[in-house]
Amino acid sequence: MAIVVRAIASTVVCAALLAGCVDVHQPDYKRPDTPAKASWSDKTGSLVSPADTIVPDWWKGFQDPYLNTLIDKAIQGNFDIKVLAARIDVAGAQIGEAKAGALPTADLGAGANFQKVTGQPFTKQYNVAAQVNWDIDIWGKVEKGVQAQKAEFHATEADWRAGYLELVSNVATTYFQILQFDDQMEAQQKMVDENKQILSIFDGMNRNGLIPKTQVLRQQAEVNRLTKDLIDLRRSRSLANNALCTLIGVPAGEFTVPVGHLQQRVQLPPVPGGLPSQLLSRRPDVVAAELRVLEGYDFVGEAKLAQLPTVSLTAHGGTASFALSELLKSFTFGLLPSINIPLLDPGVRAHVKTTEAQMAVAEQQYRQTVMAAFEEVENALVSLDAHKQQRVELQQEVQRLSVVAQQIESQLREGVVSQLEVFETERTLLQAQLDVLTNHQQILSDTVLLYKALGGGWPAVNVEAQVKQ
Repeated sequence: MAIVVRAIASTVVCAALLAGCVDVHQPDYKRPDTPAKASWSDKTGSLVSPADTIVPDWWKGFQDPYLNTLIDKAIQGNFDIKVLAARIDVAGAQIGEAKAGALPTADLGAGANFQKVTGQPFTKQYNVAAQVNWDIDIWGKVEKGVQAQKAEFHATEADWRAGYLELVSNVATTYFQILQFDDQMEAQQKMVDENKQILSIFDGMNRNGLIPKTQVLRQQAEVNRLTKDLIDLRRSRSLANNALCTLIGVPAGEFTVPVGHLQQRVQLPPVPGGLPSQLLSRRPDVVAAELRVLEGYDFVGEAKLAQLPTVSLTAHGGTASFALSELLKSFTFGLLPSINIPLLDPGVRAHVKTTEAQMAVAEQQYRQTVMAAFEEVENALVSLDAHKQQRVELQQEVQRLSVVAQQIESQLREGVVSQLEVFETERTLLQAQLDVLTNHQQILSDTVLLYKALGGGWPAVNVEAQVKQ
């Protein structure tokens, strides 16, 4: 036994001496540098904590129980989310696979040999053999691979979070679009009816020789245009409903959102007064991108450590006999410590270069994701601010047109104006009201996109702490 211990110790010492000739140094991990974001377009307050601005179920701020039900169905039934969840399971299994590289392996075999040579007696031989191999991870190469797989596991978890936010955002905005189409179709139908009434007046005036036939034809073409637009709105509503079916995990056409009114069903939630100061540490896609930089960092370390000598222990034992009854009476055993020195293996050094290049790609992708995050937040802020300003103008337009419509109605009763002028005024007012409905949907969608851009209700993640795990 002492001989075995001395042999193992000698092998490890030799490996350590040879390791000093290879440069495997790797600097401490740090987050890739990105352009600084000095300020946001939001000027309503100072930066605040994410926990103070966004709760996990932020969509309930729209105060629509039906929307809450749709989102619950989507979370349970959406197949994109299920794919992302399955990838988490794959990443978890890969951690176990990486850990197995540091464990010994054992093989057991049994066999028999029957032989007959002309002029010689028939012979039989039986054997049983076992072998144990153990590649000792004295440099931590396997552990580096395990850390890389753990980073990938956490990245796939962040992918799931990003997919979750994307799903909730898509369900909400699609639902808002469907209700907007309902309001638009109702308004469009009113416009068709009023233009048909105008057409009837024009037709009577033409028969009395008061207007030319071309004016009647022009009004008939307007009715055709409005009817065409109404049909297109119905088509768009059906397509949006089909998209919502896919989002909640049911076949397209098997589910229909009941007809409703957007302003009555969905309320405008209060938007956070200050933007979270931890955007880069809480947006799931940014977290996933940085975790994949960390994964690349660990793979570089693993590739560098592969340049060092490897120490292996191989133990084998077995027995053989010409008679099956005598098979277990005698045994042989052997232990072979060995060291493998990669003196000239271009593939090992080339793999180091490859992993370094892949890490550089991951770093640029992280920066790309960060820049996209900045843009999404800024776009959501700019759009939300602009649409809120438009809302003020549109509401004033509707108020003034309503006053005009009331006055025209009074003048009609006094015989000062014709019914035609009343219809024209009502048509203008209806278009303005429709613009207000569209603006309401835009503000709702902007709010959803802002919550999504800010990372939803997820806690911040310190990726650098993953290095120490």
